[in-house]
Amino acid sequence: MTQSNSPTPLSYKDAGVDIDAGDALVERIKPLAKKTMREGVLAGIGGFGALFEVPKRYKEPVLVSGTDGVGTKLKLAFEWNMHDTVGIDLVAMSVNDVLVQGAEPLFFLDYFACGKLDVDTAAAVVGGIAKGCELSGCALIGGETAEMPGMYPSGEYDLAGFAVGAVEKSKILTGASVAPGDVVLGLASSGVHSNGFSLVRKCIERAGSQAPATLDGKPFKQALMEPTRLYVKNVLAALAAHPLSADASSGIKALAHITGGGLLENIPRVLPEGMAAHLVKGSWPQTELFAWLQKTAGIDDIEMNRTFNNGIGMVVVVDAASAEACAATLAAAGERVYTIGRITAKGDTAAVVVS
Repeated sequence: MTQSNSPTPLSYKDAGVDIDAGDALVERIKPLAKKTMREGVLAGIGGFGALFEVPKRYKEPVLVSGTDGVGTKLKLAFEWNMHDTVGIDLVAMSVNDVLVQGAEPLFFLDYFACGKLDVDTAAAVVGGIAKGCELSGCALIGGETAEMPGMYPSGEYDLAGFAVGAVEKSKILTGASVAPGDVVLGLASSGVHSNGFSLVRKCIERAGSQAPATLDGKPFKQALMEPTRLYVKNVLAALAAHPLSADASSGIKALAHITGGGLLENIPRVLPEGMAAHLVKGSWPQTELFAWLQKTAGIDDIEMNRTFNNGIGMVVVVDAASAEACAATLAAAGERVYTIGRITAKGDTAAVVVS
């Protein structure tokens, strides 16, 4: 009788990939995604590709796309076991970006990658993604969950998101009509959002046991993990109420999402050549959170305004005659609105001056 030299069979699960766990996650995701369905969805989660029909109310639709992640904020989610809000961050970073062109976000796809799939953790993350989509009127129609043994440390994962929106060709916001005298409105942020967390984590490390128990009335960890504010519905309403006029002299002329690079780097992206934004220091309040970060990091105002949103998550540039009414529209919708500056000729100054 001969002995078999065949090796012990290896399954995909033996190699570290649990197909059953992946299937269980999909079943957990389906009812969450269903809550985000909207006009235009023809086929969502489950197929090889998701189908979406641009709503017929658009006459000349232009698609606007955006992609982003959550950055090193995820390291705090792992450390503090707080996974239910980073999905909102993921959605917000992309939908707020496509909003800047005046676009309505239509649908969103996510990518979740890990070394070993923990269904409860992944479901909490995707639950946040679905919540973000629901709050921004955007359908979660697909995504990818990748279990890759050896690629990520135990308990860690990475996220990426992709949003597609639409805007009428005649209503695309380019900022080309921004002119001296236009007013710069700032919409309050909900916190740090999803940028600057490499420095935030250094501040936490430096503070150690001396970190405050609360910031702005919230527990310390919650204040830092507060998800990125979704500006979509309120700003779209303001764009409808205060559209750019046919001669481009009145109405909302530009939007800027304040992400990496802060106020100093993001506002110039929507200003035409030769224009600058003069922001008035103290025209919006510095929260306890940002005051703590600035003091702990020991950085000056310039560094604060080019690292963090520093309290302003979205900027709206509008003509002076429409500014008060525009601010009232946004405030009535629930935004905290501040008049933070004006547009001037650039001259020899920087594109954004805070003084």
